[in-house]
Amino acid sequence: SLLSRALFWGLLPVVAAQGLYVRRIAPRFAPADGDPFGTEGAGLPGPGLSLLALGDSIVAGVGAGRMEQAFAAATARALSVGAAGPVRWLAVGRSGADAREVSDELMPRAVACAADIPPIDAVIVSVGVNDLTGLRRSGQWARDLSRVLDQCRQACPEAAVALSGLPPMQDFPLLPQPLRRLMGLRARRFTEVAAEVVAARPGMVLVPLAFDPAVDAFADDGFHPGPASYARLGAAMAAALKPRLREGRGSLRCRDNARRP
Repeated sequence: SLLSRALFWGLLPVVAAQGLYVRRIAPRFAPADGDPFGTEGAGLPGPGLSLLALGDSIVAGVGAGRMEQAFAAATARALSVGAAGPVRWLAVGRSGADAREVSDELMPRAVACAADIPPIDAVIVSVGVNDLTGLRRSGQWARDLSRVLDQCRQACPEAAVALSGLPPMQDFPLLPQPLRRLMGLRARRFTEVAAEVVAARPGMVLVPLAFDPAVDAFADDGFHPGPASYARLGAAMAAALKPRLREGRGSLRCRDNARRP
């Protein structure tokens, strides 16, 4: 709303000072250990699926410990339930990447990596928090996000694409008030903009993010999700993708249907 935008920019000097303080004291976690690729449901018969994850520290698995517990693997694991075959996953992410950097730096890398695996059936994207903390205007966010999603469609024309919404930053333990509340307001605005961008692109879906506000739902840095939250996020992304995969290439089928002649 106009009021929330006026509040945010009016309190910008306070927010900026608190943001610098948070940057100074925040623990800096490395990306998750392990290979940025893998397979879930390896023993399942059938052709299976290929999943590409693209984006920021969520894709890099910050807070998860190991890539097997992070965004791409968690989504693939949830997709493998009821799937006719294994779900192969590939994660191309970098901590701190904003939408422009995802477009300019990570997308070319993702396209090169994906060339070595079967055609991509589904793409999951996490981006936006760094645009928000970088004080991007909502119009710039819309343009940069549009470019990312259009590149996803160009690179993977038949894939179902799911974009994660921004997290409820008003619940982040690391952030002091009023920074926490203002970031929460701004995150909601960015998610509204993302919803408009996604709605204009068939075959794409926005998946709202909801973190348990309990402290133990977060990693020790108080900013990134912990393993349990990654599992819930993966389940939400998979639930949004499954109907679209059935409507599209038909690569995802129930096991019972896959056995029918």
